[in-house]
Amino acid sequence: MSATTSLSFLPDLPVKEALPRLLTALQTNSRAVLEAPPGAGKTTLVPLALLEADWRAGGKIIMLEPRRLAARAAAQRMSDLLGEEVGQTVGYWVRMEHIVSQHTRIEVVTEGILTRLLQSDPALEGVAAIIFDEFHERSLQADVGLALALDAQAVLRPDLRILVMSATLDAASVANWLEAPVIKSEGCQFPVETHYLSPAEMASAGQRPAERLANLLPKSIRKALDQEPEGDVLVFLPGMGEMRRVAQALEGKLASTIDLHLLHGDLNLTQQLAAIRPAPTGRRKIVLATSIAETSLTIEGVKVVIDGGFARVPKFVPRIGLTTLATIPVSRAAADQRRGRAGRLGPGVCYRMWSSADQLQLADRQTPEICEADLTGLALELSIWGAQEATDLKWLDTPPAAALSLARDLLVRLEALDKAGKATAHGKALAALGLSPRLGHLVVRGHALGLGATACDVAALLSDRDILKPMQISFADPLPDLTLRLELLDGQSPPTPGYTVDGNTVRKIREQAQNLRQRIKTKRTSPNYGAIGLLTALAYPDRLAQRETSGRVRLISGQRATLQTELFGEAEFYAIAHLELGTRPRVLSAAPVTKEELLTHFSGQLERIEEVRWDAATEKVIARQITRMGALTLEESALPNPNQELVAEALLQALKEKGLERMPWSEEAQKTRERLAFLHQLSPDQWPDVSEEALEATMEEWLLPHLLGLRTLEQVAKLDFKEILLADLSWEQRQEMDRLAPSHLEVPSGSRIGLNYADASTPILAVRLQEVFGMLDTPRIGGGKVPVLMHLLSPASRPVQVTRDLRSFWTTGYFDVRKDLRGRYPKHFWPDDPLSAVPTRGTKKRPQP
Repeated sequence: MSATTSLSFLPDLPVKEALPRLLTALQTNSRAVLEAPPGAGKTTLVPLALLEADWRAGGKIIMLEPRRLAARAAAQRMSDLLGEEVGQTVGYWVRMEHIVSQHTRIEVVTEGILTRLLQSDPALEGVAAIIFDEFHERSLQADVGLALALDAQAVLRPDLRILVMSATLDAASVANWLEAPVIKSEGCQFPVETHYLSPAEMASAGQRPAERLANLLPKSIRKALDQEPEGDVLVFLPGMGEMRRVAQALEGKLASTIDLHLLHGDLNLTQQLAAIRPAPTGRRKIVLATSIAETSLTIEGVKVVIDGGFARVPKFVPRIGLTTLATIPVSRAAADQRRGRAGRLGPGVCYRMWSSADQLQLADRQTPEICEADLTGLALELSIWGAQEATDLKWLDTPPAAALSLARDLLVRLEALDKAGKATAHGKALAALGLSPRLGHLVVRGHALGLGATACDVAALLSDRDILKPMQISFADPLPDLTLRLELLDGQSPPTPGYTVDGNTVRKIREQAQNLRQRIKTKRTSPNYGAIGLLTALAYPDRLAQRETSGRVRLISGQRATLQTELFGEAEFYAIAHLELGTRPRVLSAAPVTKEELLTHFSGQLERIEEVRWDAATEKVIARQITRMGALTLEESALPNPNQELVAEALLQALKEKGLERMPWSEEAQKTRERLAFLHQLSPDQWPDVSEEALEATMEEWLLPHLLGLRTLEQVAKLDFKEILLADLSWEQRQEMDRLAPSHLEVPSGSRIGLNYADASTPILAVRLQEVFGMLDTPRIGGGKVPVLMHLLSPASRPVQVTRDLRSFWTTGYFDVRKDLRGRYPKHFWPDDPLSAVPTRGTKKRPQP
């Protein structure tokens, strides 16, 4: 069959009836939306039908597929219908594979390829139409490709046709956004009987997705084979790990007539076709697949679907700049698509590994990737395209501003953007490699350092799944050593006990590394194992880490994570490629990097500061010059002549933390503070507040100037705190202080007795009773406003009376006190008339007037 086939020669698939309407719509519109259910044949028939369109005028049709496996399968299926080899009328272009010829008119590409085509030729010369297949999956690359294509159409190519196809998309809203007509194909779907788990089965299955799937799926598969005597079984799982575990559990437990296939992107063409095509006569097949089988591929012969109920999606965490793979419950739309796979050929059965109650809790649709992904690649593409802001383009969901800002910051750090946000020559070189900006930077900078071959190996290793797999299912810490993986890739190291090497992944990585070497025009050489840490650091400068203790590192962001540091000897610094988040973050892959490499190759990110801080262990201020990268300390040395103001501030902070009560107050200073407290209580507007709260709040004002030149508490203790407290008082105020709040009072004996102002509201005069004979009234201070509280003491300085009314004491209380004291202290003078007696400080024999 030639490329000029008419619609009548196309196979009778459900979408065929909608093709005339689609061709009519695209004859008068540059955009259209086609809605057709899974298995309707849109991926296969629509591109072939568009070959007949007059407006094509010999131009190519490019169809985007979200996955490499689907792209190859679609090209193969169309070529089979045309009776040709792939690469004739229909070809495909995926990473590391470009199967086309001069006769190719339909090219099936993965989504990132379209972005590269648009960036290299915004007018897309020679392209008549772009088809966005399975657009409901809302991948980031599809959104970017569509935004760029719409811009190119609006500015350069108004004749370019853009067709969006989907199985479960909200076609009306998308068509309204695109200003395009909707063509709908009802398809042909047989009824599917749906079974849910009982509450008891749910309760016994376990909480974690991996645990639940491991417990439920093997026996559910065997049950389905027993209860459904015909048809193949399609099982949906979130990822490769779960697929392998289920396959291991089924090993040796299936009938000899049943074939087990794992469907994933690493399969060669023969394995892929075996999984997709019907099982041979007399045999049945079980296909374990991820969400790739929801819509992108038609797996023939399926009558039974077993849905594990989970999907694995990337989630970007802006706070720490990391993308993690999250296992989340499938959306209701995706679950319906999966179930529909059982109703293609006739009535089918779907077993759902969740309860009917859980079904009601499912989200309607999965959140578009553009709303949750790392936008570093998108930000670079926008800059190269010339869009200063994301809003310059047309988006179904506008990229989040916060994630874009973080992405641009990283691109500036990678030197892919200048500070004005424009793409540099280096940034354009990164994008041209088809890698993420991080890995592109690794390759380009590594090549410039003479490490090109090793850089290609490392970039390929980091861009794919881990080649080292544990032989037993375990949640133990992984082996994080990237150097070991590079050795395994080079065939220089035997497998590690307890682990096995994934041969398919090794083959893929070697092919990609060779492809990268060809692109940067370098030859394969023996890896430079000592450079893997530096190369990894080039890709992930925001994930550098420093060893804190055995088994724990501190990241450049300040976050802490577990790492088996004992595997790396005495290494202090690490470049981390993969980090698993959670309550206890752990490093999954890393390599040691030297301090010298960080100082040499990351000089623009170094910060040299003078750190002055209080050291509690030595009780003094220490001053150091520190070279830092974020939270990492690379170098430090003593600072001989630190800024004295910084030293004083550090010392002041230490004193604040200790608290005012632990300050080295001398007795005289404390008494001065108490006198000032008395005066402040007497006249708040005229005298300073020296309460603990007030002094702590104003330490910068009254204490900091006196700390200049000091570094230890011992030196602080030598300060004259009395003078510091009085520093702001004028000479007149000091005189007034002595008058209103005297430190001592002279009593009739001639003694100068100190006043106690510990209680600002009640100054105390503690004096021997004999020394105040003849004193009629209680002394008053504060300008005569405040009577002191007199503690009248025995000759042994023990209180015998407390009074504010001395006159009353002489007339009423003295005689009772005299009677007691005369018996205890007979050598002392106890007159009958204390007011006329001579005051004394001594005994009868040795009076001291």
